[in-house]
Amino acid sequence: MDDIKLFDRWSTADIKVGDPGLVSYINLTPVLVPKTGGRFAKNQFHKSKLNIVERLVNRLFVCGHKGRKHKFTSGNNVGKSFTVLKLVTDAFDIIEKETKTNPVQIFVTAIENSAPIEEVTTFRKGGMTSREGVVTSPQRRVDLALRHIGQGTFSSSVKNRKPAAKCLADEILLAYKNDMKSKAVSERQRREKEAHGAR
Repeated sequence: MDDIKLFDRWSTADIKVGDPGLVSYINLTPVLVPKTGGRFAKNQFHKSKLNIVERLVNRLFVCGHKGRKHKFTSGNNVGKSFTVLKLVTDAFDIIEKETKTNPVQIFVTAIENSAPIEEVTTFRKGGMTSREGVVTSPQRRVDLALRHIGQGTFSSSVKNRKPAAKCLADEILLAYKNDMKSKAVSERQRREKEAHGAR
């Protein structure tokens, strides 16, 4: 299995996940093309069985959601697997040229840096609504990191001449550097600050 490389180019054998809480939820099983076609959809916690790059691809299909609003239409890329897979490979190419490092490792570190640890939940106590800071579960941490990377990519590429692959590469690299210019990192900071204030 170790000779299987992602897109027949990048090995996932030596990738290290630095955050112990996310080790079980960032799946780096070697695959040639990260597309299972919903094979695990009926299984509980099926997302954790998907390769992490496939989860990014799936998130880029419907990246326009923000809260309860569909901020941007996803009609440009829904269902076009080849288009989104090419977008991800082009972005990984750009990352590899700029950093001379395995882009999958850069992507995994970017997820770790943009996964919020705490957030606010709302619940009813008696007749009033209360807000309280809670610890975010590891599965949701990865979900939120991928969502915010997708939203950051889409918001910077829509109505812009910069190619979507370059926008995705920039978002991943900024998150890798823990830069506040990254939408994913700034959203993590906002959620954690809000949770800290609601304690």
